[in-house]
Formats: sequence, structure tokens, C-alpha cells
Amino acid sequence: MPAAGVYARSPTFKSLIWRIVFLHIVAVAVVAIFLPLVLFWLLNSEIDQLHRDAMRAQAEVLAERIAVQPDGTLTFNLPDSLKGLYSDAYGRYQYDIRDGNGRLLFSSHRRPGSPAPPLSETISGAGVSRTIDGKTVRIQVAEDLAHRDVIIDDIVSNFFRRVGWITIPILLVLLATDIIIFRRAIAPLWKASEEASNIGPSRTDIRLPTAQIPREIMPLVTAVNQALDRLEDGFRVQRQFTADAAHQLRTPLAILRTRIDTLGDGAVSQALHADIESMSRIVAQLLEIAELDTLVIDPGETADLRAVCAEVIGAIAPFALAQHKDIALKGTDAPVMIHGNSVMLQRAIFNLAENAIKFTAKDTTVDIEVRDDGVVRVRDCGPGVAQEERELIFQRFWRADRRRSDGAGLGLSIVRAVVEDHAASIFVENLSGGGAEFTLRFRLADETSAAPSALVGGVGSHR
Repeated sequence: MPAAGVYARSPTFKSLIWRIVFLHIVAVAVVAIFLPLVLFWLLNSEIDQLHRDAMRAQAEVLAERIAVQPDGTLTFNLPDSLKGLYSDAYGRYQYDIRDGNGRLLFSSHRRPGSPAPPLSETISGAGVSRTIDGKTVRIQVAEDLAHRDVIIDDIVSNFFRRVGWITIPILLVLLATDIIIFRRAIAPLWKASEEASNIGPSRTDIRLPTAQIPREIMPLVTAVNQALDRLEDGFRVQRQFTADAAHQLRTPLAILRTRIDTLGDGAVSQALHADIESMSRIVAQLLEIAELDTLVIDPGETADLRAVCAEVIGAIAPFALAQHKDIALKGTDAPVMIHGNSVMLQRAIFNLAENAIKFTAKDTTVDIEVRDDGVVRVRDCGPGVAQEERELIFQRFWRADRRRSDGAGLGLSIVRAVVEDHAASIFVENLSGGGAEFTLRFRLADETSAAPSALVGGVGSHR
């Protein structure tokens, strides 16, 4: 239907409840317009019926006043109590009495024997036929609607306005009641959607609740849960494969390292050792990824962010010094307690610092700044961040320069995984003096508000 297509494309009507409410508002508006019209028509019909019954009753009374004389003529004796009712002075009621041939016998406003004039549009009445001593007579009584009862006129003239003011509040109350009913009816769907929002690579065990789900929606919920079962199996197989492959690669690498030591050529041996170390680093990162995929952070777990950064600097300082670079810890000296797992945080910041050391210039310093609001900034003095690459930096195995062999593009993907698991955020931007600055923002341990959604924004790399 075209109308459905119109509101289906509107952002508001993507909501099921608002689609129902919109259609109900249309239905209520139609009812609000046509209900008074129908009631008005019914009122007029009832008034007309009552009017005809009243006129017929008057005709019955007049019929009782007709008598046949011995000579066969008809007489009509109207009592004084009724003469005023049909008088010209009163001008409201009229009567005509005719014989079987339609000849006028008695009338309140015409002479007997005169032809019947055309009926006026303001005259309405009823008639009865009677047989008196074998003679058929027709008694017609009419009322001039221009002089109808003032009470009836007031009812008819004010009915539309009064009914409108009565029906509109009733329909609005009905609409509000329906909205409450609709919200209660789809409450299980809202609960299911909230559960679905928590599903992610690290929480593949969550399933949509089936309690109180409407029968029409149950097949969809069941199908989604079955799909999640298959996805969880796939994730488990993938993680197991990654872990098994990394473990199996460690043994051949150890054998290669031992055999290289037996080579006589020192230059060749040194070059091969460098390749082995690079491969060992990749295997270690694959194991880290496999382990991170299985870790679940306890909601009540906390970690000292400054202590984590201090340990990272102590562990990576030899690597930095070997490349004629330095690394420094700046910022607050007090503990900074945040929601998170210290082991996972160490891995993330270590990979971020290692990445910065690789690309910063020689004889420069990589700064790690810890702030008391849960923010960590890692700055280097490298070539900076390319704008067009800012959506790619955290993808696994992505590298800007494919010719480089000192990494596999896994370090920053580990950082992203830790950031997402901690519902934290990470940004990267260029420094005015050259280099890049990565900013990680974590929740403080004393924050009781709901955790923000993990955000990886404004990211890019020259890596």
C-alpha cells in the first residue's frame, strides 16, 4: 500500500508501537468525525418517527369524532378543547378528512370540495383510514415544521456541538489507554532487544529471552537464538584453531632458533634470528588474541591505571633503549582506579607503546601520560596519521606499508579488543609538532553510572 510505504520510510514509524499508534489515531479521527454524523442521523430519524406517531395518534382521535347520520351523511363534531389546537390563530396543526374518492369533507384550513393544493416542504404529517358504516374516510393530520416544538429545535441544533465535545475526550482517553496497552504488550520485545544489545564477540553466550514473547514473534526469537548458537560454535572453533596453530608454531620456531645458532656465518645467523624473533612476536600476538577472546571482565573488578602503565614502561624500556629511543611516564603520581582487568590493560598499553616506539624517530621519547580522570595518552614523534587511513588502523592484519616485515598488523587490533571489552573509547590525532597521540578513556572505579558504549573513533595510522 502506498500509505504504508510513506510512514514506513519515516524514522518515527520504524517503531512498531508508533506504527500501531499512528494507525489507531487515524481510526480514532475517522470515528470522531463519523460517529456524531451517525448519531445525528439517528436522532433525526427518531424525531421523525415520534412525529409521525404523534400525528397518527391525533388522526385516531379525530376519526372517533366522525359519525354517520340516518340520511347517510357524515358529520364531524370537534370538541371545543381541540378546536383551538387546529385553529388558524395557533397555526401549528392542520387536518383534512376525505372520502374514498379523495373528495375533501372536512378541513381545518380549506373549504370542503376545494382541490388539494401541493404540500409545502414545511408540512409533515400522517394519516389513517377508517370504514364507518360502510363508508371509507381518510383522516390526515399535519404539523407545520416551521412552528415545531422549541425543545426539539434546541436538541437538533445543539446536538452536533455537544456530542462532539463529549466524544473527543472519550476517544482521547481510549487512545491513551491503547498506548499503555501497546507498551505493556511489547514490553517483552523491548527486554529482548536490550539483551540483544549486549551480544558481542566477547559475550556470545547471551540468548534472547523467550518468556512472555508473543506467539507471532516466537519463531523469530527462536531462529535468532539458534543462529547465535551456530555463531558461538563458529567463534569457539576459530579461537581454538588460532590458539592451536600458535602453540604448534612455537616448537618449530624453537628448533629453528637452535639450528641457526650452529651456523658459521654470523651475519646470516643474525638476520635469521631477527626473522625468528619477528615470527615469535606474531605467534605471541595470536595467542594473546585467542586468550582475549575467552576472557570476561568481572563487573566489579578494578585496576590501578598508573601502576599498569608503570609496569608496561618497565617491561618495554629495554626494547626502546635498544633502538636509541626513550619512553617516559608522565601525569599524576596518585593511583587511578578504573573498572577493568590489569592483565588485559597491560597488554593493550604495551602494544600501543610498542607501536609508538617502532615508528617514532631515533633519539626521541615516547610519552605515556596518565590522568586522574581515567585517560591515558601515548605520544610519539613519528610521521603522523594519514586521514584516509583512520578507519583501518585497528583492523587485524592491516598495514599501511605491506613491504615492512617487522609486524603483522595485530598489535592495535589487540588494543581495540581490550578497549571494547572495557566499554572504553580510543581516539588518535596528529600533534601540531609532528607525531601521533592515542587517547584511551576508561571508567573510574567510583563511577556508578552505566558504562558507555565502546567507541573507536577518529582513528588512523601511518603504521
